[in-house]
Amino acid sequence: MTAKAFFPSQAPIDAYGNGGFRFADMSHRGSLFCLPSGIHGWDVTAGATLKLADFSLIIDEQDECEILLLGTGEEQIFPDLELRKALEAHSFSVEAMDTGAACRTYNILLNEKRRVAAALMAVP
Repeated sequence: MTAKAFFPSQAPIDAYGNGGFRFADMSHRGSLFCLPSGIHGWDVTAGATLKLADFSLIIDEQDECEILLLGTGEEQIFPDLELRKALEAHSFSVEAMDTGAACRTYNILLNEKRRVAAALMAVP
């Protein structure tokens, strides 16, 4: 079994595109979860197919986060009502936006020392 990608700290997102992200002088191909525990690879590629199970890592850290930024790729895609309510039941304020906006917002909130998490879908 292959280990999931993991960086054991929070870090701003330096760049995104070409199917991945740059942060902390590193690069990662694919989507990311940026959590208080660190930055994790996320096996999600499409916003329209999201389910609560896709957010298990963030749910495990729900006491550490107040805001969940959802970067949905090149376009803003709102999660369906059922998913949104399920995440809100775990005390998350969910803000859906395109991945570029989510990266910028994450960096600002991280700099402000806010309790923020981001689920970022890679942009081609």
